[in-house]
Amino acid sequence: MNLTKIFSLIPEVRKPEEKKIGFNVKLKWTLIILGAFFVLANIPLFGLSNNALERFEFLAVLLATDFGSIISLGIGPIVMGSIILQLLAGSGILNINTTTPEGRKFFQGIQKLLVFFFIIFESVVYVAMKGLEAVPGLMGIVIFQLILGGLAIFYMNEVCEKWGFGSGVSLFIGAGVSWTLFTSAFQFINQQGKNCLLDFGNTPCSGKVFVLIQSIINKYPVEILSALAAILATIVIFLIVVWAQSLKVEIPLSFGRIRGYGIKWPLSFFYASVIPVILTAALVANIQLFGGLIENWRGSPTFLGSFAGGQAVSGLAFWIGSTNLLELIIRGGFLWKYLLQSLIHILFYMGLATLFSVFWVKTAGMDAKSQAKKIAASGLQVSGFRQDIRILESILDRYIMPLTVMGGAAIGLLASFTNLLGALVGGTSILLVIMIFHQFYQSIAQQHMTDMNPAMRKFMGGD
Repeated sequence: MNLTKIFSLIPEVRKPEEKKIGFNVKLKWTLIILGAFFVLANIPLFGLSNNALERFEFLAVLLATDFGSIISLGIGPIVMGSIILQLLAGSGILNINTTTPEGRKFFQGIQKLLVFFFIIFESVVYVAMKGLEAVPGLMGIVIFQLILGGLAIFYMNEVCEKWGFGSGVSLFIGAGVSWTLFTSAFQFINQQGKNCLLDFGNTPCSGKVFVLIQSIINKYPVEILSALAAILATIVIFLIVVWAQSLKVEIPLSFGRIRGYGIKWPLSFFYASVIPVILTAALVANIQLFGGLIENWRGSPTFLGSFAGGQAVSGLAFWIGSTNLLELIIRGGFLWKYLLQSLIHILFYMGLATLFSVFWVKTAGMDAKSQAKKIAASGLQVSGFRQDIRILESILDRYIMPLTVMGGAAIGLLASFTNLLGALVGGTSILLVIMIFHQFYQSIAQQHMTDMNPAMRKFMGGD
């Protein structure tokens, strides 16, 4: 049996019959998937006796999961499958022509097989290495639940891609980060389960806004600086990312048969969007997670790292990870090794984000050749040039690949630098949620534009 026959046996979400889906339909399915995600995140695993992954809760935000729930795998299998396939296709080891419908279908089939493999693999590893330790005799049931949860996330992502706004992976990360950001700022139930608002003067809060107010009242200067630094870092990161999102190059396009009427086609500085930093952050999170799992299973650290309180203190996970430099400086715990760690962290993020940007653009039909075909098919041409697909491709190539490389390096630098500032939920998480919701806003605006403008509807692939 060849791979094509195997692909035909894999269940998939049916595409909508109409080429253009209405705004209300997309909104409905996006909200349904979002609601289902939060429901699944609150269903605990039956037969779980010990959740050793609780100490890695800071990684749960990036992996869009809640360890101990039925969706403990989160987006991990989807991201790992995508990373492996991007590396294989981008390096030329796996030669798939994604510019043809058959090639894209084959590419997606391979990706599904990889995702299913990682769903099963990670489910077994999580339980066998006692990250999610099962009650004796119920190991198989716990693994089965994890596999079901992984499949649910996979197909929810597919529903969102075909029927909703954008990617389910982005939606899950955005929802998780938003919730964590809100609780990090305004959580009034502390770790002991006490409501600090009932006795505000004596019971410490965990939300940074309440911590700041309490510290001012009780005159704790170190706590004031620590809470204020986290809040200000979050605001600064937000402003920087919003500004960076506005950077773009606009190429004037005109309709060959209609004189005096044209549009400007924007090429974002972050041309590959948020995907490269999602893949990079998820890869780092998986290295840290599996390093902790192996240490917990063996009882001793490996080259992946040694962990204390869920944080890497040595090994690969430490050197590619990040440390809150502002917090260390405020509390007097700064060491020069953290400066070296920060430099390695920045270089690692920049390198991987650039690599993933290039691979993503080549395999997702965003390269100059694919975009030139789309523009030519819609009857558009670059203003001042004759309508020739080769001319279009050469002009687009001047912008797309440089933007891909520079944008990938820039978003890697921005993500890694923000990690070092110590925002409320981590710099990369803040960057991701801002970019993800900006992307959703663009999808909604684009939907409105195609609804209103027949020419744009044709350009975007509608009727």
